[in-house]
Amino acid sequence: MIKIIKNMGERAAFIGEAIFFLGSIVKEIFRGRIRWNEVLVQMYDQGVRSILIVVLTSLASGMVLGLQGYITLQRFGAKEFIARLVVLSLVRELSPVFTALIFSGKAGAGMTAALGTMNTNDQIQATRAMGVNPIEFLVVPRFLACVLVMPVLVVISEIVGILGGYLIAVNEANLPGVFYIRETIQSVTFIDFLSGYIKVFFFSIIVAWICCYQGFYTTGGSQGVGRFTTNAVAYSYISIIVSNVVLTKIILTLWG
Repeated sequence: MIKIIKNMGERAAFIGEAIFFLGSIVKEIFRGRIRWNEVLVQMYDQGVRSILIVVLTSLASGMVLGLQGYITLQRFGAKEFIARLVVLSLVRELSPVFTALIFSGKAGAGMTAALGTMNTNDQIQATRAMGVNPIEFLVVPRFLACVLVMPVLVVISEIVGILGGYLIAVNEANLPGVFYIRETIQSVTFIDFLSGYIKVFFFSIIVAWICCYQGFYTTGGSQGVGRFTTNAVAYSYISIIVSNVVLTKIILTLWG
């Protein structure tokens, strides 16, 4: 019983420290203490270097959706609805979730490892000794870059995924390309885009928060960097999946 209470106390302290850490980041942002040159560097590291894997994953996802949709809808004589299936699945659900998962596994892990290495090498303590706030100098640029880059990656994911569905619809289902494009445009509404971007906004904050926190408080030397990086990715995955369920329920309740 004592051990359970102790573990609960440690968990509560962990959550409280993480919330305080997020509050410190938000406070620095609202104070306008943003090093935009560092933000641009981080946007390149996180965004540009993640494009290829996002494109490959999205293209494959769009093609698989197209194939599965074609096989399933063909049974009911409704293969003309492939475009609607592909675009709505990507815009409302798959692109935000897949992009967030891919981003946390690549760029998020990189953020954690970089900050963790700095902490274990006492570089974060050195910035404090020089009178520089390490959250302002090291964390805020990474946090903002994540929030700014992920929505752009989602747009790329949606476009490429729709292209993958187009290739299947034209070459496998023998649908006219013009028909597919028209169905795609007509089936998507503003609410569909909005629901996807509400999700990716929260996902980007979650990934940036978890990965920066784990990196900033890394201990245990080089082994600790690996352990905390693994924890960051695992916590990000779990948080994305759980929050996606909650956000989907809220969005469907409000807008259907």
